[in-house]
Amino acid sequence: MKVAAVKSPGGLDKLVIETRPDPVAGPGQILVRVRASSLNFHDFAVVGGMIRTPDGRIPMSDGAGEVVAVGEGVNRFAVGDHVLSAFFPNWPAGRPMLERIIGVPGDHADGFAAELVAMPASAFTRIPKGWSFSEAATLPCAALTAWRALMVEARIKPGDIVLTQGTGGVSIFAVQMAKAAGATVIATSSSEEKLERLKALGADHLINYKEHANWGEVANKLAGGRGVDAVVEIGGAGTMAQSIQACRIGGHISLIGVLAGISGEVPTALAMSKNVAIKGITVGSIEDQADMIAALEANGLRPVIDSVYPLDQIAAAFAHQLSQKHFGKICLEI
Repeated sequence: MKVAAVKSPGGLDKLVIETRPDPVAGPGQILVRVRASSLNFHDFAVVGGMIRTPDGRIPMSDGAGEVVAVGEGVNRFAVGDHVLSAFFPNWPAGRPMLERIIGVPGDHADGFAAELVAMPASAFTRIPKGWSFSEAATLPCAALTAWRALMVEARIKPGDIVLTQGTGGVSIFAVQMAKAAGATVIATSSSEEKLERLKALGADHLINYKEHANWGEVANKLAGGRGVDAVVEIGGAGTMAQSIQACRIGGHISLIGVLAGISGEVPTALAMSKNVAIKGITVGSIEDQADMIAALEANGLRPVIDSVYPLDQIAAAFAHQLSQKHFGKICLEI
């Protein structure tokens, strides 16, 4: 089979296409013909060497494909089924625990930049009915992070006001999911063009954070002066102060990234006085994924796909991601 592999110490110039022996489905496993994957920042951290992995690691945490063989004892899936990977294959349900958040494909173990994978059947769900493999491959990391942030942890409801930041994969899914849930969305970006595209996705209020350094205060005012109910926080310490400013008393901040800083000053007194809940979010469980898929089928939401690359051009796909010119998910067809 053909695979993409990362040679130490990492970097786009260290991504190579190789041929390796085909895997075989062992007891409890399924053999999946991988058809698509999608790029996340986590994947870039692996191929770029920021997350150190053994030499020759096969990257990519997300995978969608077709079952071509089943191992002994497998009755959950059959040959021909279309399946979707789980970001945390050892987290079936419940709260996050150390033993549940290890084994991430493409990081702790070989991932989905391969024509075939053999993994436990328990590490997969079905894909949404009628979805293409590329569409489905956008879900395990980015979409599930947005789902858990808004629906599982913040528990938004119709009429709530949600603040999203930027136009990364999680943020775009957050806009779509919040609107599908009946919420009002305030979206930020530094690009007027991307703000217009967020508006087309349903965002109700737009803030250019380059023009409004105090965008948290602006969002608070757009929420009628009471503040927003939930924030999908991608920046970390560099944006947390503005997110707290934007929140209502008793509001919820889902911290899903640290793109604007891993440490820094945070107005703890304001967070305390507002009774703000700040919750770290690292994707979600397999049960969460199944719930999300059922919801997507019910509400008709579809992912925004920016571009699709063949596996041979995986380095070019990551270069496009690094350019930050994309809007929506970048996919690999395998």
